[in-house]
Amino acid sequence: MSKVARIELFHVAFPLPKPFYPSWIPGLPQTENRFTLIKITTDDGAVGYSAGPAMGNERAGLGELLGPYLLGEEATDIPLIQQRLREIAYLGWRNYWIEPAFWDIKGKLEGKPVYELLGGEARKIDLYASTGEMKTAAERIEEVEKRYDEGFRAVKLRVHAFDEAEDIDQITETAKAVGDKMTIGVDANQGWRVTIVSDAPLWDLERAKRFADACADAGLALIEEPLAMDGYEDLTALTEYSKVPIAGGELHSSGLPELKMMIERRCYDVFQPDAVFAGGIAQTMEVIKLCHEAGLKYSPHTWTNGIGFAINLQLMAASGFADQKELEYPISPPGWTVEARDAILEAPFHHFQGSLQMPEAPGLGFNIDERALGKHGKRFFVMDRKRLVWFSLRNRGIKVSREIDRRRRERKGS
Repeated sequence: MSKVARIELFHVAFPLPKPFYPSWIPGLPQTENRFTLIKITTDDGAVGYSAGPAMGNERAGLGELLGPYLLGEEATDIPLIQQRLREIAYLGWRNYWIEPAFWDIKGKLEGKPVYELLGGEARKIDLYASTGEMKTAAERIEEVEKRYDEGFRAVKLRVHAFDEAEDIDQITETAKAVGDKMTIGVDANQGWRVTIVSDAPLWDLERAKRFADACADAGLALIEEPLAMDGYEDLTALTEYSKVPIAGGELHSSGLPELKMMIERRCYDVFQPDAVFAGGIAQTMEVIKLCHEAGLKYSPHTWTNGIGFAINLQLMAASGFADQKELEYPISPPGWTVEARDAILEAPFHHFQGSLQMPEAPGLGFNIDERALGKHGKRFFVMDRKRLVWFSLRNRGIKVSREIDRRRRERKGS
């Protein structure tokens, strides 16, 4: 038995070398890579990490919810951890990004990488360079040529213009320039439209069909998120219509139930659940199984931070799809560099000629750079058994605290 003995949460804000303008949030000059880091320590000394992207300090109160739910539970009992996170979600907090930390612990205790726990083996993973900013056709061609020179043979473009002619011009001209030597996909970022800073285009089915026709003419290999993520009927209609495979599914935070329904409806040809958002590692493995059964493809979204990339890298290696699809590799210099993306990791996930050899270290395959965490992270919550007792006494009083403790002991048979 390996029980959760300590929970720590950190706000991390790592400065980017240059401002980065993500296509999915028009008008936002992103200057930091921000995320919440969780560190779980067990009573036998095993440590697991995971991270969830953040806009700021929005998770400031999360620890007081996590502590009572997770302390004292068996850290390697993944179904139990999934249940606890499900219970937390009833209150409106969907935090499946936490679950991979328990796989990290499980792998370390068994001395195996997570992909091996999931049935995979050490192998090379081919990557596609995932761009992140809007550019003109000329600027995009220059960018893609640089990625080609670095060894990438697949790339994903971004389109997000109000004038659809601009979007079509970008993909057409880029395909003419590099389509004979690179596989090209494109992300329309319509799945979860954000207009908090600047306005953003809103596609309907007819515009998506016209764009799909243009992509087919240009010889593109993939169209990602051309319609709203919950527009199930239109997604199915577009997928049936398009000659180019349609992809999506990254941020479905209800996880397996919704994605299962979307697989049954054949909303996409390629499903891209990000385990950080869409149900954690356990639920994502179930989605992968369903994709195999339905004759669909899988290649996860990884655009969060270095830890999120590591989590989905493990899944890709275990998925059975790594010989069919490349894995997303977020890289969009000068703002979004590998070093900024993988901030606080001892060894960033540098590619070699557009591919990665799977790490063979146990767990999720990374170590935290404690010096970088100390400089760029701030611990805002810590709870262990002693602190939990005082927390309960302060908030519920002695009588209620004793009653809760007695019932928990009865449930655990202790």
